Amino acid sequence: MSRRVKMGIRFLTNLIDKRTCLSTGSCSNSVQALKRTRVDLEMGIGSVMCLSSMASAKETEAVNTRRMGFEIYGLGVKDYMDYRRALYGEITHKALLVDAVGTFVVPSQPMAQIYRQIGEKYGVQYSEAEILSRYRRAYEQPWGRSRLRYVNDGRPFWQYIVRSSTGCSDSQYFEELYNYYMTDKAWHLCDPEAEKVFKALRDSGVKVAVVSNFDTRLRPLLRALNCDHWFDAVAVSAEVEAEKPNPTIFLKACDLLGVKPEDAVHVGDDRRNDIWGARDAGCDAWLWGSDVHSFKEVCLL
Repeated sequence: MSRRVKMGIRFLTNLIDKRTCLSTGSCSNSVQALKRTRVDLEMGIGSVMCLSSMASAKETEAVNTRRMGFEIYGLGVKDYMDYRRALYGEITHKALLVDAVGTFVVPSQPMAQIYRQIGEKYGVQYSEAEILSRYRRAYEQPWGRSRLRYVNDGRPFWQYIVRSSTGCSDSQYFEELYNYYMTDKAWHLCDPEAEKVFKALRDSGVKVAVVSNFDTRLRPLLRALNCDHWFDAVAVSAEVEAEKPNPTIFLKACDLLGVKPEDAVHVGDDRRNDIWGARDAGCDAWLWGSDVHSFKEVCLL
């Protein structure tokens, strides 16, 4: 085990020890748990098993240290940044990676409402509540046609979702719905200050990229929203052939930007896909809506 990993373990031990002693007067439980994590780390198990085969031994070692403890022990982004400084010294990010849906853009109207409104002329009779329930059930099912949900334009996957949600298999209905979600009517920006912040970041030398589980409609959607020129790169799962939380998509974004993963921070709204995935790749990661609530806040961290 390298000196850097040992430093990270020592830092976490001290931090958790202090937190637990202050709140409960006893440190035994947290220290024992951390010792178990340390054993896992030394044996090379745990989160290593989640890494893609592309990860180097050095990246794997860093991931194990990074991953342990923060969700388990309820430590926040400040603790994570302190931990990173213990490993790498003072941090100056050279790139910002941004999740698309739920962080950069959100649907302008509820999905079930749109499915029903457009579907009425095609005979869709389910209520919005029924459509939403059926949609969630279908979306959570394993997608057996391929290892990825979004392959190329994602049509087979979305045809299955629309049919399962509405009971309607009319191809014209599907095409109208599918094309609607490629227009600026369907989406709006989460943060109206995004353009100003991204411009300031890029003017200062920080590169910006979108990292999204999406099909090939993402690029025309960004053009429709007139924001495609805000980014230096777009890493979309349908093109990269890897979906978050697979670290491959984050590594691809860093490669497109010409930065090392440890020099990038990713912001997204999904703890598993965005936070764990980005940290597995070696990036910093902040949870949208919890660690940060605007892109201006991102600049201040």
